[in-house]
Amino acid sequence: MQNSALKAWLDSSYLSGANQSWIEQLYEDFLTDPDSVDANWRSTFQQLPGTGVKPDQFHSQTREYFRRLAKDASRYSSTISDPDTNVKQVKVLQLINAYRFRGHQHANLDPLGLWQQDKVADLDPSFHDLTEADFQETFNVGSFASGKETMKLGELLEALKQTYCGPIGAEYMHITSTEEKRWIQQRIESGRATFNSEEKKRFLSELTAAEGLERYLGAKFPGAKRFSLEGGDALIPMLKEMIRHAGNSGTREVVLGMAHRGRLNVLVNVLGKKPQDLFDE
Repeated sequence: MQNSALKAWLDSSYLSGANQSWIEQLYEDFLTDPDSVDANWRSTFQQLPGTGVKPDQFHSQTREYFRRLAKDASRYSSTISDPDTNVKQVKVLQLINAYRFRGHQHANLDPLGLWQQDKVADLDPSFHDLTEADFQETFNVGSFASGKETMKLGELLEALKQTYCGPIGAEYMHITSTEEKRWIQQRIESGRATFNSEEKKRFLSELTAAEGLERYLGAKFPGAKRFSLEGGDALIPMLKEMIRHAGNSGTREVVLGMAHRGRLNVLVNVLGKKPQDLFDE
């Protein structure tokens, strides 16, 4: 069994990949003139499907064409672009990256305007050698999730400021997972949520309730360990909005893994625990 398999392998060794070009050339010669090849090869080729149909162009001619094309650079048609434009395009992408990395340092976190913000140099277009004269020029925005492939520089700059320097700062470029960073980018950059008057009033009411409870607990139980939510009051309307959204999407149960900070406020203002029961405990 082994001897017959070895013999069959040796008998067909001429069909190895190393002889591919030679066999292909023989076949092309056969298609041109069957009598020009050895009788054994002619018999083999005659058994192939489609024998006798001469191709419009042989494979060897196609290979030779592309071989010459690769060597002859003059055959390529290329568009000569302005080097200055290419440099500016790179600068625009660097500006986008600067806002992703450091935009949160210039976020408008003080609604009363009492805090003097430090200037972040690389958020200024001039830091990247871009001037006001470039604001009306159109550039590719790369991976900036604006829904557009190109934007005018002035329009792009305004979108970057609204996204990264608005009332919410986003610091995420330290994340090592590229997939996770892209996920956050897509959701931050793709647009800002809009709320109607009723929704805004509801958020204000929930914020006021959270702040009121913290003030009361601070006055009623001074010095007691109460896991205050002060400074993170937005957690309450955020959790309630997430639960409302989940309910509208068909979710029937929400399990909340709660940290120490803010747990009393969440118990009352999110989970509906009666304040009297909380105080009695």
